[in-house]
Amino acid sequence: MEKLAALIMIFLVAMPMGHCITEGPEEVEEWFHKLPYAKEKVTKLHFFFHDRFAGKNVTSVRVAHATGTDKSPTSFGLVFIMDDPLTEGLKPTSKELGRAQGLYAFSGREEMSLLMSFNLVFTTGEYNGSTLTVLGRNPAVPHREMPIIGGSGVFRLARGVASAKLRSFNMTTGNALIEYNVVVIHYY
Repeated sequence: MEKLAALIMIFLVAMPMGHCITEGPEEVEEWFHKLPYAKEKVTKLHFFFHDRFAGKNVTSVRVAHATGTDKSPTSFGLVFIMDDPLTEGLKPTSKELGRAQGLYAFSGREEMSLLMSFNLVFTTGEYNGSTLTVLGRNPAVPHREMPIIGGSGVFRLARGVASAKLRSFNMTTGNALIEYNVVVIHYY
């Protein structure tokens, strides 16, 4: 219990130092008052998502599984938490644009599919401190499409689509490289 209390205290102290918007409730309320006069904007984003289960800098960890998960051909019931880098290029050493933070769960009993619930947290450039929220089904097919259901900062009240394509997968480690093309409608 003491360890949990210490972690919560560290979180509360460190929170202002993280990449986040700096607007308080008054600024958000003012933004909503101006919303009827705001215009919609379409933004296209492209980046690479590095999911690492092994090696240096592990970014995805197993946190739960069902009693039958190990016997399931689709890993039904397996849950991972991730904090994956989003980069400008294919290589993990290319410029980091942000992080994908959230979870995914193997949700198909008869076919391989995931439930994805994560935030794209932008940490550089014009979107620094802003987020997009992805929530949806991620089937095991070459091209996947998941809904953007919201966002914060520049992307407040966003909606759109995240298209994902597996670029590489290591069968031994489980490490994966996924290319993302995102189209999002938001206000300015």
